[in-house]
Amino acid sequence: MAVSISRDLTVRLGEDVNTVKLTDRQQELRAAIQRGEPKCLGVSQLMLGLMVMSYSIPLHFTEFTEVITLGVPWWSGLMFLTAGVVAIVLDKNCTMKFLQLCLMVTVVSVVLSVVAVIIYSVDMQKHPEVPCDKTGEGSCSDEHYVTKLSRGLKSSLLFFTLAQTVISSILSFLLFRQRRTFGQYASLTPDGPSTPTALIPPDFN
Repeated sequence: MAVSISRDLTVRLGEDVNTVKLTDRQQELRAAIQRGEPKCLGVSQLMLGLMVMSYSIPLHFTEFTEVITLGVPWWSGLMFLTAGVVAIVLDKNCTMKFLQLCLMVTVVSVVLSVVAVIIYSVDMQKHPEVPCDKTGEGSCSDEHYVTKLSRGLKSSLLFFTLAQTVISSILSFLLFRQRRTFGQYASLTPDGPSTPTALIPPDFN
């Protein structure tokens, strides 16, 4: 804070250097975040979460495997939705604390996406499609169609989860880079008036 005292003992407070620097850095942070397009990536995460949850509904009418027993599409889909909403809000609320929150949620989304990919892959290997053994009427067995539908849905869920892993990884990298660039200014807080003010000494006469 710049302090100047004139000859008539009037004390003038100038602009706080830290306040100006903080304001400039916040504007730069907002511009940098918006250049990273977190809103677009957040919308993509949101749509993937909805697709994962909607595609998992028919699985409840097929064979119950580890994917359904562990509820993989539901907790992974909800995590995708949460990460997408947080990324969309970050586009409007560009603060360092919210950036760190978004980074944490996105990293958790990446980890859960990898776990879900592993479960889908193992489940599809353990439960392959039943070959078509034609019955006397010349059509395949019901078990063939059930396993074929189940495998097709799991393949779609696996593809969506892989896409989510890539999107979350990209967003995590962008957020981590911004946090490292602007993290040193997170502790700066305005501790004085940002506009010059004048203090008139009391008149003791």
